This record gives sequence, structure tokens and C-alpha cells, in this order.
Amino acid sequence: MDVLTQLLQTISGIVWGPIILVLLLGTGLYLMLGLFFMPIRQLPAAFSLMWRGRRSNALADGEISPFNALMTSLAATIGTGNIAGVATAIFLGGPGAIFWMWLTALLGMATKYAEAVLAVKYRELDENGAYVGGPMYYIKNGLGKNWQWLGAVFAFFGSVAAFGIGNTVQANSVADVLNSTLNTPVWATGLVMALIVYLVLLGGIKRIAQVAAKLVPFMAIAYVLGAGIIIIQRLDSVPTALQLIVNDAFSGTAAAGGFAGAGVMAAIRFGVARGIFSNEAGLGTAPIAHAAAKTNNPVEQGKIAMLGTFIDTIIICTMTALVIILTGSWTSGETGASLSAYAFNRGLPGVGEYVVSFGLAIFALTTLLGWSYYGERCAEYLWGVRIIPWYRVAWVLAIPLGAMMELNLLWLLADVLNGLMAIPNLLALLLLSPVVFTLSRKSSGAP
Repeated sequence: MDVLTQLLQTISGIVWGPIILVLLLGTGLYLMLGLFFMPIRQLPAAFSLMWRGRRSNALADGEISPFNALMTSLAATIGTGNIAGVATAIFLGGPGAIFWMWLTALLGMATKYAEAVLAVKYRELDENGAYVGGPMYYIKNGLGKNWQWLGAVFAFFGSVAAFGIGNTVQANSVADVLNSTLNTPVWATGLVMALIVYLVLLGGIKRIAQVAAKLVPFMAIAYVLGAGIIIIQRLDSVPTALQLIVNDAFSGTAAAGGFAGAGVMAAIRFGVARGIFSNEAGLGTAPIAHAAAKTNNPVEQGKIAMLGTFIDTIIICTMTALVIILTGSWTSGETGASLSAYAFNRGLPGVGEYVVSFGLAIFALTTLLGWSYYGERCAEYLWGVRIIPWYRVAWVLAIPLGAMMELNLLWLLADVLNGLMAIPNLLALLLLSPVVFTLSRKSSGAP
């Protein structure tokens, strides 16, 4: 096991080294500049579109409403990354890692916008008559036959990576936090989650979207309210906490209490990696859900899609980070979901740890559902619709196994697979960026 851990650490260091960091941030910056900062300028309009998108357009192509497509993608993104991921980023990279999560998210809004625009434009009907799309399809239909191999590479990594970021990591984090707060056996948590996921998966994307549309808004609001109470109680310390985040992003963080210290590169590396883990901008997963939206307007769906990054990282992850820093918990020596639970319990004694425990359980459950769809579509691209029942069985069986595995090993594996997924998607976004720019100009009425 130690040999495997060391091997994954080495691969992770390469995958998340300077090349992928430059590619991720560089692609987001290039798209943001090419769009003339439209994702930021159009943020209020995007929220208006999201609200209007609650109802499906009966005349539009697609499977689910634009709002439910966003909720499905948020179901996959709002999970352990917001609770355990933020805590792990601070533990490994210091408070400065949060600054790099913010930067990743702001640039990621342009990335996710472009992903959704291309997903809707290049989607197609599968053998079951359902609309499918995502990086593998916009690579195949947008770049042509000579690039089909790249779409297959993405689909392969996506179908495998789903079992890491979207399955075992989620199950493990929930089992860990429920065991520490309620003494629930990890195997029991794994089995209960597997049963719930199985029952939902029987209904396909429409049932996943319906469940996500109900659970995601409710749990996100409840979690934000809990964090908000803690932050308001310490409102006078918020400017100091924000200053700590910005300063440490460029100077590193000295050892303090149970925190071992971290340099600037650690802050950048873990901030970007956990930021991507949280909001998934650049991974190419969210457009798989947005491709199923009932819409004939790729640009409008792109604007709705970019809200996922803003809500996930700028709002929810920031609130988690502020709670950890404001309560002084970041120097406690705790990490992962346990650190978040510890911080919330210091902020809301007797109640806070349950906010995190149940919040994580619901977030992770919806992530398991959202990512099952992502992995399923990637597997379908490679092997056809006949693989879907078998993929669902493997998905359900992996949940209790993940609940009982070692956390550090799962995080390492998820990091490696995420990086390998991102590379073909980012290359496709760069090559197809003229299409995104042209569609965006036409939509705004520009020549």
C-alpha cells in the first residue's frame, strides 16, 4: 500500500505540476479575455436566466429543464470538495490556497460557459433517443474524425475517474464524518448510500434531475445559513481573515499549532487542484449534464452553466474557508471533513458538527447521483448503450467499498484521474474557442 501511495504521489506531482496548472488557468484566462469578461459582466443576467429556466420549453430539444440541468451539475459539484476539499486545501497549502481557489473559479466561469455552449451545439441522439453530449461529442463533431481518438481518451478517463472523485471519495468522506460524530459503522453508511443511489438510478437522468432539483437548493441554503451565523458572529474578524488568505497566497504560511507550514507553490498547487475538484471547471463533466437541457440556445445554457462555478466555489467554498479560519481551527492539526466539522462545532457548539455531517451526507449523495450520469455517458460513448446496466451495478457496488478504504489514497487517486481528464478537454476548448466566440458575438448582436 505504501508503494502505491508513493507512486500516486509521484504521478500527482507530475499531473498537477506547472504544465497542467498553466493549461487550466491559461485556458480560463484566454477564454475570459476572448469573451471580453462576459461571464462576469453577465452574472446578474445569468441568474435571471436560471430562474426562468425552471420550466422546460416544450418545443425545445432535450431531456430536462435548463434549471434541472444546472441542479444536476451542481449535484455533482457541491459535495466533499466544498467541505472536505476546502479543509484539505487549507491543511496542505495554508489559508493562501483559498485565494488560488477563487482565481480558479473566476476563470473557471469562462471555461464552464464554453463547455456548455459546445455541449449543446454538438450534442446528438443516442440509440435510446436521448440527447447526449459533452467533451467526447464536441471533440468528435466539432474537430472531426482525426480527433476522435482524443474524445475516446476523455471518455475512458471520465468513465474510470468517476469512481474516484464521484463515488469512493464521496462515500468515504460521509462514512468518516458520520462515524466520528454519530459512531455509525462505515460499512453501514456505505450500504445505506448504495441502496438509495440504486433506487434513484433506476429512473435515469430525469429522476436524478428531479431529486437534485429538490435536494441541492435545500441543502445549500441550510449549509450557507449555518456558516453565515458563525461568520456574522465574528464579522469584525472577517477583514483580517481575508487579508491572511491574500497575503499567504504570495508569501507562504509559517508553521502554527498543528499546521506544519506551506510554501507558495503548495498554496497554488492545492488551491487549484481542490478548486477544480470542487467546481470541476475544465474537467469536462458539467457539459455532459447541460447537453441534456431542453434548449435550442447554446449561449443561454452556457450562461446558466457558469453559475455552477460561482455558486460552488465563490459562495459555498468561501464560507467553509471563513468558518475554518475565523474559528482558529486551521491550526488544529485536523484535516478533511473532520476539520470542517471541528470548525463548525467551535462556531456552533453542540450543533455545528451535525450541520457538517448531514450537509456532507446530502451533498455527497447528490454527487454520487450526478457523477453516475457522467460516468455512464462516458462509458456509453465507448461501448454503446448496452454497457449502462453493467456500469450502474459496478457503481452501486463501489460505494460501500469506498466507504471502507483509506482516505489519503482515495484523494491521491482522484487528483491523478482529474488531471488526466482535464487535459483532452482543455485542448478541445482551445481548438474550438473560435466557435464559442462566434456564437457569443451573434447572440449579443455584435457583428
